[in-house]
Amino acid sequence: QFSPGTTDQYAALGLFNVENGIASGTFCTETGDYRYLEGKTKGDSLFLSCFDGSHAFLFAAHLDGDTLRGRYWSGNHWQEPFIAWKHPGFALRDPDSLTTLKEGYNMVDFRFPSIDGDSVSPKDERFNEHVLMVQVMGSWCPNCVDETLLLDEMFSDYHDQGLDVIAVAFERYEDPAKAVSALKRFREKLDVHYDLLYAGDSQKELAAQKLPFLNHIMSYPTCIFIDRKGTVRRIRTGFYGPSTGGHYENYKRNLRAFLEQLLAEPALAKKTA
Repeated sequence: QFSPGTTDQYAALGLFNVENGIASGTFCTETGDYRYLEGKTKGDSLFLSCFDGSHAFLFAAHLDGDTLRGRYWSGNHWQEPFIAWKHPGFALRDPDSLTTLKEGYNMVDFRFPSIDGDSVSPKDERFNEHVLMVQVMGSWCPNCVDETLLLDEMFSDYHDQGLDVIAVAFERYEDPAKAVSALKRFREKLDVHYDLLYAGDSQKELAAQKLPFLNHIMSYPTCIFIDRKGTVRRIRTGFYGPSTGGHYENYKRNLRAFLEQLLAEPALAKKTA
C-alpha cells in the first residue's frame, strides 16, 4: 500500500528477486509498473532505484517483523510512504474493467491531426472493416514506451491481415510545435510504423474532454480494441511491461491470441436462411 491511511492510498504488487545481496524487480499498480528497478539488500533494509532518462526513482525500506516499511521518492518533487507484506491471494483489479465506454456511447469517434500534417479518424475509409487498436498515450510516459514496442510488433505481424493501430498522444509541452517535435523523435527512436496523432495537453481531465466516449482517463497508456464491425470489445487500462517478467509474457501471449480471434471474425454477420 502506497500512501497508506490517506485519501491517496493505492495498492501495488511487488515482484522482487534477491541473489547475493543484489535486488531487482518492480512494483505493479493498476495503472502500470515502475519498470526496471535494481539495488541491494543490507541487513534488514532494501534499496531499489532507476533512472530512465526522464524519471529518477528511489525506494528504501526496512523489515519490521513481517512488514516492509519504506518510502518512495520520484525525483526531488514527490515522495510518499509505503508498507508491504506477503499475501499469496492478493491480486490487483482486472485492467480490462477499469475504463469503460460512457453511457450513451457505443463506438469510438474522433479526428485529430497527425504528426505528418494530415488528420486521422477511426471512421476513415482505410480503417473500414479493420481490427483497430486505439492507444491513448504520451511520449513522456515510460509504460507507453513499453506498450508502443509491443503494439508495433503486433502491427508488423498482423497489418496485412487487417490490423491497424492509431496512437492518440497527449503531451506535456504547451507549445503544439514542441509536442509534435517530441512525437517525431519518439517515432524515430522506437521505429514506430503506425499513425501518431497529437491531441493536446496531458492533464487527464483535459484528455477526457477530448475523448468524451470514455468514462475517464485513468492511466496513460489506455488501449481500446475495436473489431471489424466497429464495436469496442475491450478497453485495457495501464500496461505491465517487460520488467514484470511472467505478467508481461502472459499478456503478450493473450494479446496475440485475442487479435487473431478478432481478425478471424467476419466484418459483417452472414445472413442465414
